[in-house]
Amino acid sequence: MTSTERDPSLRAAAEAWLADDPDPASRDELRAVLDDDSELADRFAGPLRFGTAGLRGPLRAGPNGMNLAVVRGAAAGLVRWLAAQQTGPDDRPLVIGYDARHGSHAFAVETARVATGAGRRALLMPRPLPTPVLAFAVRRLGAAAGVMVTASHNPPQDNGYKVYLADGAQLVPPADAGIERAIREVGPLADVPLGPPGEVLTEDIVREYVDAALGVVDPEVPRELAVAYTPMHGVGREVFTATLAAAGYPAPFVVAEQAEPDPDFPTVAFPNPEEPGAMDLLLALAGRERADIAIANDPDADRCAVAYARNGGWHQLRGDEVGALLADHLMRRGVRGRYATTIVSSSLLSRMCEDRGLPYGETLTGFKWIVRAGDDLVYGYEEALGYCVAPDLVRDKDGITAALLVCELAAGLRAELRTLGDRLDELALRYGVHATDQLSVRVEDLGEIAEMMATIRARPPADLLDEPVTSIEDRLPNADVLILRAGTTRVVVRPSGTEPKLKAYLEVVEPVADPTDLPGARERAAAGLAALRTETATALGLK
Repeated sequence: MTSTERDPSLRAAAEAWLADDPDPASRDELRAVLDDDSELADRFAGPLRFGTAGLRGPLRAGPNGMNLAVVRGAAAGLVRWLAAQQTGPDDRPLVIGYDARHGSHAFAVETARVATGAGRRALLMPRPLPTPVLAFAVRRLGAAAGVMVTASHNPPQDNGYKVYLADGAQLVPPADAGIERAIREVGPLADVPLGPPGEVLTEDIVREYVDAALGVVDPEVPRELAVAYTPMHGVGREVFTATLAAAGYPAPFVVAEQAEPDPDFPTVAFPNPEEPGAMDLLLALAGRERADIAIANDPDADRCAVAYARNGGWHQLRGDEVGALLADHLMRRGVRGRYATTIVSSSLLSRMCEDRGLPYGETLTGFKWIVRAGDDLVYGYEEALGYCVAPDLVRDKDGITAALLVCELAAGLRAELRTLGDRLDELALRYGVHATDQLSVRVEDLGEIAEMMATIRARPPADLLDEPVTSIEDRLPNADVLILRAGTTRVVVRPSGTEPKLKAYLEVVEPVADPTDLPGARERAAAGLAALRTETATALGLK
């Protein structure tokens, strides 16, 4: 390509970025692609936007990536926004946590230096730790806000910047828009004052989290349980095993290949327990050790996946199944208050609450909404393996306390010679089989997602599983969500808030006449889901 064919604005934008980038390594990286217009166009397509609770993107130089320059600007905007909210002196600190991904510690230290440079105390977590420990620390330490440097279960080339407000919950509008405006007003990064790298907290904060987590379980119930566990190359192992031991359970069998933090996640294509094959090593270990259950945390341990031994093999539970099991367990224990989930999760929780006279909450997708479902919230979950079993402890999804509660439930059932599957059968007999599935479309070009949403909005199906569509609910402009209902069938379509994916959430409810009908009802529901996947794909223009 000749210089006359090139876009001079891209080169100018890159040169301006280079002049302001504080990181020599990312400057070198950007210089290496200065003659590649397609690469520059991607990196300068626009700044990363605050999405689900903050920033998330690929590790690379330029405004459309996660790097030291973007983090410095984000931190400066955050601390300026916090200062603007003050009506008087404010000595509350900023608490900063980080996982073991590439760049996480450096981004956390940079955030601390920006905070101290602005005159605010910065408290850095003592080491790479789970996201729920940071969320816990925000409230425990009386912080003005919290930052967690993590990309959760994203691929290894990504990182992110999650922000918590003083109430310990992820930020929501209008705070997110206010912080983003403050970031855009930062100006030259060289003018951002930098202070010392904050105060490093002691291990006491971890011990306080573990001690508080013990309140989730009943000390008087059975503890005999064989657990296979993986942190999936993330930071959950030490905190989970410490919590399990403090609660009196036997030490879990841990997948050796995935036991230590590794930002390259070498044994999995995607470090997400929902992805096909991600739990293969865990289930193999569980089989060898004859475990009762298998538990996986995602890399920052805010999510929890569960499988149990069944018919000589292993059955991995869907998030909706774990969500219903934990809700039912808490209800049986007499925990009264509001039980909440999202518009994309199974409708089973609403049936359970109605049947048992408990308040029910339904929110938009994401724990930033779930934990705000009501002041009386006692439990919340979303189908993407996220569970909040103790809102007074952590106002976010917490894969550690959720796993602990799963252990309590499984140990109690084991003492009765029963399994998690037996309890699911009880729920199905009482409320019907609520079968759920997800159609997930990963894209390279985000414009494809907009095209698919436009396609189904313009030509929604008239029928689902041979029943007429009776309701079409479009959540625009408040949310890019479309909900279709037909009889006992439901489809919810939305873009992912954290990954380049379009997601369609499918549900089929099949009544159960009696115990002998249960296998047939499950088969009918499974067949219905398979047909619904095809119909939904067609409606999205995929077939």
